[in-house]
Amino acid sequence: MSNITVRRDQESKLAPMPIWEPRMEPFRMMRELMGWDPFREMTAFPIAASSNFAPAFEVKETKDSYLFKADVPGVKETDLDITITGNRLAVSGKRESEKVEQSDTYYACERNYGTFMRTFTLPEGADTTAVHADLKDGVLHLTVRKEPEAQPKRIAIQSAARKA
Repeated sequence: MSNITVRRDQESKLAPMPIWEPRMEPFRMMRELMGWDPFREMTAFPIAASSNFAPAFEVKETKDSYLFKADVPGVKETDLDITITGNRLAVSGKRESEKVEQSDTYYACERNYGTFMRTFTLPEGADTTAVHADLKDGVLHLTVRKEPEAQPKRIAIQSAARKA
């Protein structure tokens, strides 16, 4: 059963009322459904520091170490903090927003600012005393060495005849 509104026109005849009105813009309806308005980005709006800055990490294992790489463009070396507690590696830092002038007009603002913290559990065999950190071209490189594996040691057997 359809739910159609019926109205009377001038001749007292019943005529169905159209559900879609010609004034309705389909793109406006899609923007409302999707929650995105591309024209909103063209208007001037105050910039507030966003707190969803989360750098991307890449972690890999080589024969003798664990390598961590993090994309931290715009983060100063003094704003990074790397700590190891037990087998937990923690990397935290912040990227501060630029000073906003009232006379500035922004047409797009897509950069994120704020603080972040990532923790990683290191596997057994990671040498937490031998960690090297380097920041170059906006990429943080962390190297955690592996402990030397226990190599079998050959024990020489000494006979009583050799002792004499």
